[in-house]
Amino acid sequence: MVVKIVKYERLAVNHLPKKSPAFPAVLCVPCVTTAATLKYRKERKERKGPQGTRGGATPGNGYICAVRKQKQQVILEKIRVEDYAAEGKSLARVEGKVIFIEGAVPGDLVDIRLTKNKSDWAEGQAIRIHSLSADRVEPFCAHFGVCGGCQWQMLPYEKQLHYKQKQVSDNLTRIARIPLPEIAPIIGAEQTRRYRNKMEYTFATGKYIPDAEFRRLKAEGISMEGHPGAAGFHVRGFFDKVVEIDTCHLQEEPTNLIRKAASKFAMEHQLPFYNIRHHEGWLRNMFVRDSTAGELMVNIVFGYEDKEHRIQLLDQLLQQFPQISTLLYTINTKKNDSLTDLEPQTYSGKGYIEEQLEEFRFMISPKSFFQTNTRQAEKLYQVTREFAELDGSQTVYDLYCGTGSIGIFVSRQAAKIVGVEVVDDAIVDARRNAERNNIAHACFFTGDVIDICDDAFFQQHGRPDVVITDPPRAGMHEKLVKKLLDIAAPTVVYVSCNPATQARDLSMLAEKYTVTKIQPVDMFPHTLHIENVVQLKTPQPPEGEVGNSY
Repeated sequence: MVVKIVKYERLAVNHLPKKSPAFPAVLCVPCVTTAATLKYRKERKERKGPQGTRGGATPGNGYICAVRKQKQQVILEKIRVEDYAAEGKSLARVEGKVIFIEGAVPGDLVDIRLTKNKSDWAEGQAIRIHSLSADRVEPFCAHFGVCGGCQWQMLPYEKQLHYKQKQVSDNLTRIARIPLPEIAPIIGAEQTRRYRNKMEYTFATGKYIPDAEFRRLKAEGISMEGHPGAAGFHVRGFFDKVVEIDTCHLQEEPTNLIRKAASKFAMEHQLPFYNIRHHEGWLRNMFVRDSTAGELMVNIVFGYEDKEHRIQLLDQLLQQFPQISTLLYTINTKKNDSLTDLEPQTYSGKGYIEEQLEEFRFMISPKSFFQTNTRQAEKLYQVTREFAELDGSQTVYDLYCGTGSIGIFVSRQAAKIVGVEVVDDAIVDARRNAERNNIAHACFFTGDVIDICDDAFFQQHGRPDVVITDPPRAGMHEKLVKKLLDIAAPTVVYVSCNPATQARDLSMLAEKYTVTKIQPVDMFPHTLHIENVVQLKTPQPPEGEVGNSY
């Protein structure tokens, strides 16, 4: 291993001024040998601190040092990447120190620029690859490595599944620190491309240009000023930059063709893309949702109303793409992109599409949450139903129920379904979905489980025999975990999209529960994300004894 030290300059602040009679400005005490000029600064009067002390302000006039201070930067050369770590980072060990690496895969031999350097661990970026891992394959997308949407296209799918399985095992073992059963082999996806049923595109004035292309354009004297912008996806780490996408392989066509048609219309009519910095512009976002039932919904989001051009664009899309079964538009004049407090307007069609899981049909409105991989969602819900071990006699509580998809999916084997969700619009959709599927023994409530599930609620709806919880990536709130411990349902099925926070919650639930089954499911091929289903049981009383009754 070679450690290379690189020096770079950083502005030195808080250096203290000292006036010099021989120099019209002032000199910086720490930098006096360089005779560096200080920049004048007016100090706020309320700032206190003894004059001439670091960290305190000089009363009245003050100065900022204009000299640039050199800081050491560490580059580790020719490091062999050993394994994958959390969140898609790779891992290497250098003289006992663990290095977490961006932009490399196990088996690569790389140079690493350290961005964080602690006593026993460090983080860094692979800046040069000397030799490629034998596991690497050629990514199929021209935008791989730039848009950030598919982090693992350079790995064969079998290897992706291997590392996802390991991710689940590592998280549950190291974070939960509780007895665990054997983890079942991960359920992979049969379709690894064009598997998403929802895509969100952004139209922005800030077009992201990779470094190599930027240098080429600069050398050729080509300026990007006046360029209309880009239609595609936000670049990781840049809120105002968007990657121009030609073909995205995550959703079936005509998703790319519709995006390009809207972009072309705006440019031909000199209608501006949205500028997120100045909060101005006409064409802002586009949502495309399709279903296995063959329906297609498009929602165009505009930064302001321009009725004439809006109608022209919407009519053109309907004429050009007869596959669109529902076309909507939304006027968003806010500074953020959230549609939660906005109401999409139906321009053509019924205002929603339908999706099917087994024999169940679900209505998906523009703001509805629904699993973005329909085929894998069916497998995920089948595992959930299997882990619930229903025989037709149980009352099932579906927490974080959303539009009711899990509760409805398991309803044929349950005596009663009780769904709870904090988003009111989702509960409206859940009730409609239950009605559409002729499920009379399901009821859905808006609110927080912590507040809703009291003795009066249990008396009216019955205590749960099975609890199914499917929280967001942040996992369950500690108060909800304590509530589940108080409820003490015999069986809990925990569906998670983040094994790390799931492991944290399992550790707390271990006060009363034992983990009895674990099943990972891959919902998102070519990404680092993984779903995991866990079954928990309360200990059964010894034979001949009667457990606590409700």
